[in-house]
Amino acid sequence: MKHMKFPSPSSAEAVVAITDLFRRFGPKTVLNNVSLYVPRGSVFGLVGENGAGKTTLIKHILGLLRAEAGSVRVFGLDPVADPVGVLGRIGYLSEQPDLPGWMRVEELLRYTQAFYPNWDMAYAEKLREQFGLAPGARLKTLSKGQQAKAGLLAAQAHRPELLLLDEPSSGLDPIVRRDILEAVIRTVSEEGRTVFFSSHLLEEIERVSDYVAMLHQGHLVLCGPLDDIKAQHRRFMLSFATPQSKPPVIAGALSVTGAGREWAVICNGTRNELPAIVTALGARIIEEQAVSLNDIFVAQAGTATTAETTSSV
Repeated sequence: MKHMKFPSPSSAEAVVAITDLFRRFGPKTVLNNVSLYVPRGSVFGLVGENGAGKTTLIKHILGLLRAEAGSVRVFGLDPVADPVGVLGRIGYLSEQPDLPGWMRVEELLRYTQAFYPNWDMAYAEKLREQFGLAPGARLKTLSKGQQAKAGLLAAQAHRPELLLLDEPSSGLDPIVRRDILEAVIRTVSEEGRTVFFSSHLLEEIERVSDYVAMLHQGHLVLCGPLDDIKAQHRRFMLSFATPQSKPPVIAGALSVTGAGREWAVICNGTRNELPAIVTALGARIIEEQAVSLNDIFVAQAGTATTAETTSSV
């Protein structure tokens, strides 16, 4: 597959700067020359199916894995070489928070406070009340949603410059997911800090993100401001004079679906050329529609898979 380059902010604006990151586990390539830049003060969403490489990427940001090739910089520092300079400025919540079940909520707050000089107990108490967590409740008695909230509380009460969330609402019911996402939004909007979070739930990413990166089988297939990505992708409904027995071949199309006389085409950046192409095929455009992030990902991932298959033959 051809490696794609995406526009990046200046180094001064990038809280996280990943350049040509490569990682292999045994014979499997998990990250293939991935480059992305997380602007300061933004909500940056990383999407991809399970196994796409999202958690591996986050482990590089945390300094838990060393880049085999390429570079990772967080606040301009190498997180492997300078973990003290990096980790104290990050709040991290994994998909399954490893909380000591015997502790009570209030004990968790005091315990976590000891690791962070900037811990704000008044802010922690505000979040605890907002999340509806009883101070005397033992962590092992909390529901999965409450445990996720406790983990998020511990991750952000020291007001980290970067809040790093790996599938923060996986397995949670929609109401709890919405509560957690609203807390993420407040973190950024109120104080101008940065959130980087991964999810396979594209509607989550679409709801709160300023920037989006899409991983598919270790490749970065799309990256940029969410509004720009959505504006660039459109769905066109085509009507043919006669039924088509197979999908029409349309240059620049990411996906073509339909049957008979009516077909839907998702395009990225070829909309100006499309009318002439459609007319030459004996069809006409009957409707133009906006597309969801899920539609875009499915179309882009399908294109990436086709390119990988073609290049491997």
